[in-house]
Amino acid sequence: MNTRTVEPTRFAAIQGASWTIGSLILFSVVFLTAAGCSGETDAKPAGMQDKKFPVMKSAQEWKEILGEDRYRVMRLHGTERAFSGEYHDYKKKGIYVCAACGKELFSSSTKYDSGTGWPRFYEPIDDESVGESRDESYGMVRTEVHCARCGGHLGHVFPDGPEPTGLRYCINSISLMFEPAR
Repeated sequence: MNTRTVEPTRFAAIQGASWTIGSLILFSVVFLTAAGCSGETDAKPAGMQDKKFPVMKSAQEWKEILGEDRYRVMRLHGTERAFSGEYHDYKKKGIYVCAACGKELFSSSTKYDSGTGWPRFYEPIDDESVGESRDESYGMVRTEVHCARCGGHLGHVFPDGPEPTGLRYCINSISLMFEPAR
C-alpha cells in the first residue's frame, strides 16, 4: 500500500497561502464594493469638467449650501450607501426636486421598487430635467445622471427598468428633496 504523507510544516505553509489568497480576494471585493457604494471621489465623468450649467457656483459656495454629505455626493460624484437614504422606500405622492437648486426631476408616479436600496424611477419628469454623461469610474462604464440646471450628481441610469421605458434611474436620496402633492 502506497501512502503519501505531507510534512506538517509544509501543509501549514500551503494552508497559510490559501488563507492569504482567500483573504486578499475577500478584502478586494469588500474594498471595491465599499469604494463603489460610499467612497468619496473627485473624479468627474468624462465631459463634465468644463460643462456649463444655468446655475454655477464655486466649490466653497456649494459646500456652504449643501453641507458635507450632500456636497460629497452631488459635487464629488459620491454615492450614499444602499438602503440608507430617506427616499428609497418613500411612498408619498408628489415631485422629487434637486436638493441643490430645486429643479423638478421626477414624479412619484414613475417611482417603483427595484430592491436596489436607492430611489428608482423609470423616467424623468420631462426631457429637460436631467442630463447624462459617460462614467468610467471604478472600472465600469455606466451612464451618470445629473441635474440639468446645476450639474449636481444624481445617480445612474440603467437599461433594466420596467415598461414603458425599460430604464432604471437609480438616484441618491441625498440628491433629492420631496414636494408633496397638493
